[in-house]
Formats: sequence, structure tokens, C-alpha cells
Amino acid sequence: MTSIEDIVVQPPHTATWLVHIDRSMWIGGVRGLMLQALHPLAMRGVWQNSTFQEDPFGRLRRTADFVGRVTFGSPAEADEIGRRVRAIHRTLRIDDPDTGKVHRVDDPELLLWVHCAEVSSYLSVARRAGLGLTARQADRYLAEQRRSATYVGLHAEDVPGSLAEMGDYFAGMRTRLKVTPEAAETVRFLLWPRLPAELRMLNPGKPAYFPFGALCYYSLPRWARQMYGVLPEVPRATVTAALKAFRLGMNTLPEPVHDRAFMPYTREMLTASRERLGAAGYDVSRGLKGLTDPRRWPSGAVEAA
Repeated sequence: MTSIEDIVVQPPHTATWLVHIDRSMWIGGVRGLMLQALHPLAMRGVWQNSTFQEDPFGRLRRTADFVGRVTFGSPAEADEIGRRVRAIHRTLRIDDPDTGKVHRVDDPELLLWVHCAEVSSYLSVARRAGLGLTARQADRYLAEQRRSATYVGLHAEDVPGSLAEMGDYFAGMRTRLKVTPEAAETVRFLLWPRLPAELRMLNPGKPAYFPFGALCYYSLPRWARQMYGVLPEVPRATVTAALKAFRLGMNTLPEPVHDRAFMPYTREMLTASRERLGAAGYDVSRGLKGLTDPRRWPSGAVEAA
């Protein structure tokens, strides 16, 4: 008998499903990039080995594809993208001009920083924007994300699996972070990005993007904003209200409309996930997002959850 774990990596009853299906993920993703940039070596790894400067949206969409596959994809799809990512990382190196040393991109310390900056951003933004996760559910989310970390080559036991552990991790990392020229340039890119060729027709509306980029920046921890010092501070309540408004507006978009923002192959993966879940008895008439409602699960799944 096929179990739900054979259909999707993170089933609808997980905390991960609740967070990753939420449209606040777009804010969390950009916030994660801004936070990652504060680690000098991790930032140089991105700067030296990617086209981030020309296509920041491309990196965000590729990250969305990875996160989607290790959440909504089948175990086989997650294993395949994990192998692909690890193989790419094994070939890449980082030249550190401060020390003259050459580092591996798949250094566990760097992989852990990228993972923690990313998942903590998803979780922090979703909760602040109004996703009603309890502290226990938040701990569960971070524990579940240990599995995602294994796909890039980390050991699950080395990854923070609770709010307390994540807080301790960031407290220990603070002295190792700084705003390098590459980090400052990254934030400027994310506040005022250069659109990729296929989206250049949107250039006239580019000024409308700035409030989104600013909201991502203001959602950073206060200590990170103080390090960057790019924008003047605004009241915390104002930022929280803006995050809630963004989430509310985005969550009203029909799933087919929202999913146009993803790469074509990401949309194909999500379609296949809907089909598998529908065949397993889940009511997917309202898409994957509708499965946050347990009433749309088959009776056996409700009892198991």
C-alpha cells in the first residue's frame, strides 16, 4: 500500500507544508538572500560562481524550485535534485582575497549558514505576517527542515531543529558576519533589481517593486538592518501590518495565476504533485494550498495526522 510519504516529501499534515505553501514565502526568500549575504565567504561564493548580479530573480526562482521539490515533490524528485545540487557544489571553489585561501562551496559551515538563513527567514516572515503557527509547530517546522538540509549534503543532527537551537546558532555566528562590498551590492540589487531578459517588458513598472524589496529588508532582524544601514528605520508595527497585507493579498490569488511566477519545470512538478495527491484521495479542487484544510484529506490521513 502506498503511503503519503511515498507521494510527497512533506505531506499536508506537516508544519513545513503550512509554511511553504504560504505566499509570504516570496518575502522570506528575498529576506533569506539578504541575510545570507552577511557571511563574507558565503557571499563571495555566490558572487564568484553564479549569475546573481545579472539575474537575481533567476536565483530566487531556482531556490523556489529546490524548496518546492523537497517539499511537494516525490521522494525520487527530491533525491534527484539533491544529487544534482551536491554534484554542482563539489566542483565549485571560492577565492578568499582576505586570506588568499581557496575554499570549497560545499564546506559544511557554509551550507549550514545558507540553510539556517533561508529556513529561519521563511518561518519568521510567515509567523509575523499572520500564519498562526504555535511555538511547538515552529519547532516542528525546523525539525522537519533537517531533512531538507540533508539534500545539500548536511547531516541532520548538525542542523538546528528548534527555535532555541536556531537562536543559539545565530548568536554564535554574529561575530563572524560583516557587510562586504559584495553584500552591500547584493542588497542594492534586491532593492532595485535588474530584470532578466524575459521580464524586461516590466521595466516601466519597476518602481512598484521597491516597496516589496524594502519590506523584505525591514523584515530582517534588527541587528542585520543595523549592519547594513541602507534604509532609515520605521516602526515595527508598520512593517508587521505591511507583511500581513502582502500575505493577505497574495493568498487570494488563484493558484494557477500565482504559479506563473515559477519556472516552467517547477510548475510541471507542482502539477504532478496535485495529480498524485488527487489519486490518493485528497481533494485538490482548490489546489495544493487548499490542502491546509484537513477536511480535504481522506479519512485515513486525518486519523494519521
